[in-house]
Amino acid sequence: MKKRLIFSFIIFVNVVLLTSCSTPVDEGFISEGLITYNAEVVDTESPMASMAPSKMKIKFKDNKSSAEMSAGMGLLTTSFISEPETKTFTQLIRFMDKKYSVIQNAAEIKKENELFNLEVIPTKETKIIAGYKCKKVIIHYKGGDPLDYPVYYTTDLNIKNANFANPYYMIDGVLMEYKMKKFGLEMKFTAASVVKEEIDNATFELPDDYKQISIEEMTDLFIDFQ
Repeated sequence: MKKRLIFSFIIFVNVVLLTSCSTPVDEGFISEGLITYNAEVVDTESPMASMAPSKMKIKFKDNKSSAEMSAGMGLLTTSFISEPETKTFTQLIRFMDKKYSVIQNAAEIKKENELFNLEVIPTKETKIIAGYKCKKVIIHYKGGDPLDYPVYYTTDLNIKNANFANPYYMIDGVLMEYKMKKFGLEMKFTAASVVKEEIDNATFELPDDYKQISIEEMTDLFIDFQ
């Protein structure tokens, strides 16, 4: 009887040890949720500065992402839907009751990104942003202007090909602090929070009531806002 009790105790201890020594689930390594960024204007003298948003929200799921920003008391809303699997990038603009969209394919995305002519220089520096360990790189414009600046990204979120549709496509990770220039307005974005939550698939679909236009027409719209 004693031998049986000792044997049972040993099995129990082994089970506890194996369970406690198993690899814990990383609650931060999520593939679906919401990232909220603080946004600030880099060039305050820009004609678009007064229309700049103070926040940006990115919803992500199955490696897809949808970014949205609002300005002018909600009168102007811009959204960007990134689809790595289909290699498409959809830009949406809603100004009062007017709604427009631009859909770019892989070739168009590649051509636009290469115009930035960036070089990514790795460093050994890191810092914590929104609870995530982020690696620092230096962005260098090969043309020499503007000046070099730092960008931080994390590999601790489960999102693949996060940057295929932006000028930082060489960075394999999620951008957490970076600059972006679009339609003549340069902004700096810094992640403030990352939240795990269920995202509706409709988030990544093009609404039916948006009129599709060319990228040139979209650019002209933003020029008219200035």
